[in-house]
Amino acid sequence: MRIGVLTGGGDAPGLNAAIRGVARRAFQRGFQVTGIKNGWAGVQGAGDLEELTTASVRGILPLGGTILGTSRTNPLKDPGGIDQAIGLLRAGQVDGLVAIGGDDTLSVAAAMSDAGFPVVGVPKTIDNDLSVTQFCIGFDTAVGVVVEALDRLHTTASAHHRVMVVEVMGRDTGWVAMVGGLAGGADMIIIPEFETKLEAVVAHLHRRRAEGKDFSII
Repeated sequence: MRIGVLTGGGDAPGLNAAIRGVARRAFQRGFQVTGIKNGWAGVQGAGDLEELTTASVRGILPLGGTILGTSRTNPLKDPGGIDQAIGLLRAGQVDGLVAIGGDDTLSVAAAMSDAGFPVVGVPKTIDNDLSVTQFCIGFDTAVGVVVEALDRLHTTASAHHRVMVVEVMGRDTGWVAMVGGLAGGADMIIIPEFETKLEAVVAHLHRRRAEGKDFSII
């Protein structure tokens, strides 16, 4: 049995840990592991596959990025892209694939599964905007960065009596803002799931001023 593994989309903390986990469990079961380079780009054109060994995944746990590389290539955008990807994997004697990525990467994985190729999707996105999972790879670290930033900004906002607005990533969802803001002690959190009128923000700031709080972090 040979298992393929790839990482697609933006990089996030924990990718190398996921690759290592897939490889080590496969080796424990006596399977071989093929790394697909640079996301779905590795199964397009001439393909770009490499053998993973115990030595090649040793020591990668604390490393950032991904040893396999990544890209935003999407075979669904090319006519016959899914068939080509499956053909390249089968030519490389890959029996099943573990795809680590966000909604774009996993949409390709779903299409391959629908086409009859065995695929397991591992949710990875700091946005945490994938369904049927609570914490995606990268989300916890993103929240930690937000909390650290808010902690540093509180003293400056207080010293200068200012209102500071902190914009965080998350695309169309407010998971990073909500969890990071709650953990970091933000005075107001605005997320895209709920409409917030400017008048409500101004009223909130005026209430804080009336309570003697002459700074705010949104």
